[in-house]
Amino acid sequence: MMIPKELEVEKDNAFELRFQVPDLGQVMKDFLRNREVGEFLSGALAGAMTKAVLAPLETIRTRMVVGVGSKNIADSFLQVIEQQGWQGLWAGNTVNMLRIIPTQAIELGTFECVKREMASAQEKWDQAECPKVQIGHFSLNFSLSWLSPVAVAGAAAGVVSTLACHPLEVLKDRLTISPEVYPTISIAVSKIYKAGGLGAFYAGISPTLIGMLPYSTCFYFMYETMKNSYCVAKKKKSLNQAELLLFGAFSGFTASTISFPLEVARKRLMVGTLQGRCPPHMAAALSEIIREEGLMGLYRGWGASCLKVMPSSGITWMFYEAWKDILLLERRHL
Repeated sequence: MMIPKELEVEKDNAFELRFQVPDLGQVMKDFLRNREVGEFLSGALAGAMTKAVLAPLETIRTRMVVGVGSKNIADSFLQVIEQQGWQGLWAGNTVNMLRIIPTQAIELGTFECVKREMASAQEKWDQAECPKVQIGHFSLNFSLSWLSPVAVAGAAAGVVSTLACHPLEVLKDRLTISPEVYPTISIAVSKIYKAGGLGAFYAGISPTLIGMLPYSTCFYFMYETMKNSYCVAKKKKSLNQAELLLFGAFSGFTASTISFPLEVARKRLMVGTLQGRCPPHMAAALSEIIREEGLMGLYRGWGASCLKVMPSSGITWMFYEAWKDILLLERRHL
C-alpha cells in the first residue's frame, strides 16, 4: 500500500533537550579578577595565619587588661597552664579564628577601597573647581585637599570592621575571661542571647568604637607614611619582608600606646557588665580606674599588650602584603 508523501512522518526532526553546565573554573577566574576580592581574601588569610601563631599572647593580654590573675606576664602564663593546662593558652581560639578572619578581611579590604576612592575624589576635586559659598565679601572653599586619604581610610576600616564583627569580640572575651561559665561557643551564644537578646551581642559597642577610631586611624596612617617615606628615601618600589615586619610592628606599638587607656576602659565596662557593677559610660570607667589605681592604672597590661600587638601587627602586614602580591599577580595572569 502506497502512503502519500504528505502523510509521511519525518523521522529526522527529533526533539532535543540540552542543558548547559556553567564553567565553574571560568566563574572562579572571573571572581578572582576583581581587585577587591583579592584584597579581602589577602586580609582573611593574613589574619588567620597571624592569630594561629599568637593566640597565647592574646589570652595573657586579655587577662592582664581586665585584672584577672597575676599582674606579671610570666606568672600569668604559668597560672593559666596550672589551672587549664596548655590548651588554656588557646582558650577561645576557635571563636578568635572565626572573629579574626572576617574582621581582617573587612578591615584591610575596606582600608584599600576607601583609600583609593578618597584619592580619586581628591584628584577630581583638584581638576574641577571646588564648590564655594559666598557670604558678603567672604568666600568659603570646600576642598578635600586637607584630608588624608590614608587617615580617613584607616578610620573607616576600624568602624566598619567593628560594626560587622563586634558580636564575635563579645563571644571571644566571654570565653577567655569566664571559661567555667561559658565552656563552649554554643553555650556562650545561648546564655548571652537569653540574658539580653540580640542587643547583648553589641554590649560595649560605643566605647569600642570610641577606642577603635584613634587606634585604627593612627595604625594605618603610621604604616603607610613610614612605608612610603622609606621607599622614596631609598628609591625602592616595595619593602622586603623584614622591613614590612619592622614597620608594621612600630605602627602597632604607636597606635596601641596612644589608644591604650581607652582599651582599658572598654574592657572595664565589658567586665563590669559580667559582674553587675558596670560604670555608666567610658568617662566614668576612666575616672574609676584613676581613682582606684592612679594614672598608671590606665596602662595596666600595656607591656603584655605591646608584646602581643607588635608581633601581631608586623606579621599581619608581612603576610598581607605577601598574599596580596600573590593573588593580584595571579589576577594579572588570569
